[in-house]
Amino acid sequence: MDLHEEFELRSRETGQWLHQDRVRAVARYDDFVTIDWMDDELEEHRARLAHKKPVTNWKQQIVQNARTWLVLTAMGIVIGVIASCLNIITAWLASMRLGYCSSNFYLSQGFCCWDQEEECANWRPWSRFGVFRYVAYILWSVVFSAIGALIVKRFAPAAAGSGISEIKCIVSGFVMKGFLGWWTLIIKGLGLPLAIASGLSLGKEGPSVHYAVCVGNCIAKLFKKYRQSASKSREFLTATSAAGVAVAFGSPMGGVLFAMEEISSVFQLSTLWKSYVCALIAVATLSTLNPFRTGQLVLFEVSYHNTWHWFDLPFYAILGAFGGVYGVIVSRLNKRVAGFRKKYLVPYAIHEVITLAILSAAFCYFNQFLRFDMTEVMQTLFDECSGKSSHELCKNDSNKGVLFFSLIIATLARSFLTIITYGCKVPAGIFVPSMAAGATFGRAVGIIVEKIYQKHPDSYLFSTCAPDQACVIPGTYAFIGAGAALSGITHLTVTVAIIMFELTGAVRYIIPTMIAVTVTKLINDRYGKGGIADQMIAFNGLPYIDPKEEFSFNATVAEAMSTVTVVFTADREYAVGQIANILKKTPYRGFPVVMSENSPEILGYVTRSDLDYVVRTHGDDDECNFRSSPTPESSGVDMAGIINPAPLVVSIDCTLEYLMDIFVRLGPRHVLVQKDGSLVGTITRKDILRYEHTTHELHNPTTYDDLDALIWSKFQRIGSYFSSSPLPGFQRVPRNGQ
Repeated sequence: MDLHEEFELRSRETGQWLHQDRVRAVARYDDFVTIDWMDDELEEHRARLAHKKPVTNWKQQIVQNARTWLVLTAMGIVIGVIASCLNIITAWLASMRLGYCSSNFYLSQGFCCWDQEEECANWRPWSRFGVFRYVAYILWSVVFSAIGALIVKRFAPAAAGSGISEIKCIVSGFVMKGFLGWWTLIIKGLGLPLAIASGLSLGKEGPSVHYAVCVGNCIAKLFKKYRQSASKSREFLTATSAAGVAVAFGSPMGGVLFAMEEISSVFQLSTLWKSYVCALIAVATLSTLNPFRTGQLVLFEVSYHNTWHWFDLPFYAILGAFGGVYGVIVSRLNKRVAGFRKKYLVPYAIHEVITLAILSAAFCYFNQFLRFDMTEVMQTLFDECSGKSSHELCKNDSNKGVLFFSLIIATLARSFLTIITYGCKVPAGIFVPSMAAGATFGRAVGIIVEKIYQKHPDSYLFSTCAPDQACVIPGTYAFIGAGAALSGITHLTVTVAIIMFELTGAVRYIIPTMIAVTVTKLINDRYGKGGIADQMIAFNGLPYIDPKEEFSFNATVAEAMSTVTVVFTADREYAVGQIANILKKTPYRGFPVVMSENSPEILGYVTRSDLDYVVRTHGDDDECNFRSSPTPESSGVDMAGIINPAPLVVSIDCTLEYLMDIFVRLGPRHVLVQKDGSLVGTITRKDILRYEHTTHELHNPTTYDDLDALIWSKFQRIGSYFSSSPLPGFQRVPRNGQ
C-alpha cells in the first residue's frame, strides 16, 4: 500500500505537517531559523557596491587586509586563555575529592607535591580512616555535580552536553538563538570543570569545541561587518571549532582537520587558512601559559623512544576491531538511554546528575584506573615505562594478572558509565571517556603480549627485536587503543590519526594508528550508523543536511512541498497596515509575488526583512503595489525595487534528489514550485528532511514503550523506598498489602 493511501502527511487546509509527535527526528526543527546563503551573498555584494571607496592610503589598505586576521588572533588568544584556566581549575577540583594541600589549599595534588618524588608531606587526605575518605570522595562528587547541573538549568540550558551536533547544524546554515551567546559561554566555562571534577564519565574535549565557537560568535558579533554577514560568521565559527579541538588535544593540525572532516559543510581555501591561524594562535597561547608547568599541552601527551615491530600489527588490528565494536555498541545503547531520559527524566535533570555522580564515585573509588581523573590515568597508561616510572604497571615484580583484570573491569565499567552518563544535563563530552576505555583495553592487550614475550623470548615472532631495546611496549597498545576508540565513537579517520601523531610528536606510530583506525572504520561502516554527533543530530531532531551523504528519496517535489502559502498579487494594492498584519500573523521568511489569485503566474519573490523595512518607514494607510513594471497610473509605494524578479523555481516533477543537490550547493532558504508557469507551492530544506524522517518513521516505527515503562516502574518503586514524600511523578508502592 502506498504511504499516502495509508497516511496523509500534510494538512490540506493549513499545510502543516501531520504525525510530527511520532517522529523524534524532527522534534527541534522549530528552534532553528534557516539562513538563505544566496540572499546573504547578494546583500554582501550590494553592500560592497554601495560603500566601495578607493583606498589611497597605505595605512588604510593594511588595516582592511589585517582586520580579519587580528580578529582571528583575538579569538585564538581568548580560547587559549580559557583552555589554560580550565585545565588548572579542573585539576584542582578533581584533586579535592582525594584530599587537600596543607601548605596552599588552592594547589592541586600535582603542584602541591611538585618536587617530592616519594611521600608528599604537604598533601593531606580528608581522613586517616579509609571509610571516611570514601565518604568524602562521594560527597565532593555530589557537590560538584549538583552545582554544575544547577547553574546549567538556571542560567543556560544550552550549555549542557557537548554541543557539536548543534554546531554542525548552525555552520550548515541554521540559526539557534542563544546557543552561542555570552551566557552559554560563561556557564559552559564554569560548569565544565565542575562536571569533570565530579568524576562523571565525561570529558572536556567535546565541550571545548562549544565554548571555542561561542568565543568566535561573541567576538564576531562585536563588529558590524561580521554581524551582518552569515558567510563571514560561518568562517569564524569553523575556525574557532578547529581551535577548540587544538587546545583540547594540543593538536593544531588535528583541529584544522576536525573542522574540515566533521564541522564544515563548505570548506574553502580561505576557511582553511583562517582555521589554521586560529588553531595556531590558540595552541601557542596555551603553550605560553603552560598550565601544567611541564611544557605539555595536555596531560596525556607522550613521547616514545622505541619503535614498533611487525608482530605488533595483528594486535593493533585487534585494537582497531575493539574501537569499531565499542563505537557501535556505545552509540546504540546511549541512544536508548537518551530516549528514556527524554521520556521520563526531563523534570528530574538535577536528581539524575546527582544519582549518576553517586553511582560513579561509589564504584570507581575501588579501581585505580577509574578513581583518578581520566587524563591523568591515560598519562599513566601511555607510559613507555622508562627508569623514572614508578607505577605498578611498570614494575617487573607487580602482579600483572591482577592488573590485567583491573584493566578489563575498568574498560567495561567506563563503557557502561559513559553509556548512561553522556547526555545528562551538565557540560560534557564523550571523546576522553572513549579514549580512556580504549586505553585500558589496549594496556590489557599489551600485558598479554608482554607475557607472551617473557615466556618465549627466543621465538621467531620476536626475532626483529633489538637486544638493547625493549621488545614489547604495553604503553603503545594503550595509545593505539585510545585512538581506535576515539575513531569508533566519532567515525573520524584522518583527524584521529593526526591527533594521535601530534600527541606523540613522532612519525613512527602513524602506520599503526592508521591500521587500527582503518579496521575501526570498516566495522563502523558495516554495522554502525556514523559518529555519535551525526546520530545525535537525527535523534534530537536537528535540521541538518550532510553534504557527504548520497540521498535516495524515490519521490518528486510534489510529495514534500507545501501547497498552502501566503502570496502577494500584482493585480491589487495593499495598505502598509495590511502588510504589517500579514507579517504579524505568519512566520514565513519570504513571500511569492504572482499575477493574481486566479492566474498565479510567478512574478518574483519578496523577503520578510524588506517588507519589515517598508512597514517601518511608511504609514499604515500608505498604499503599496507589487507590479514588477509599474504603469504611469500606479500610485502609492512602488515595491518593484524589493522584488526579486528571478527567484529559484523548480518544476513540480523535479526529483527530491536533484532539489537536495540545489540546497546543498546554492543554499537557498525557499524554492518556489511551478506547474505550467503557475505557482503551486513552496519547499524548504526542512520540508525535505521532514518528508524523509516522517515517511521512514511511519513505515518503520521504532518504539520501546513497554521496556521503558517497565524500567520507569522499577525506578518508581526504588524511589518510593527512599522518600517519605515522593518526588512529583513518583507514587509510593504499597508493601505487604498496605
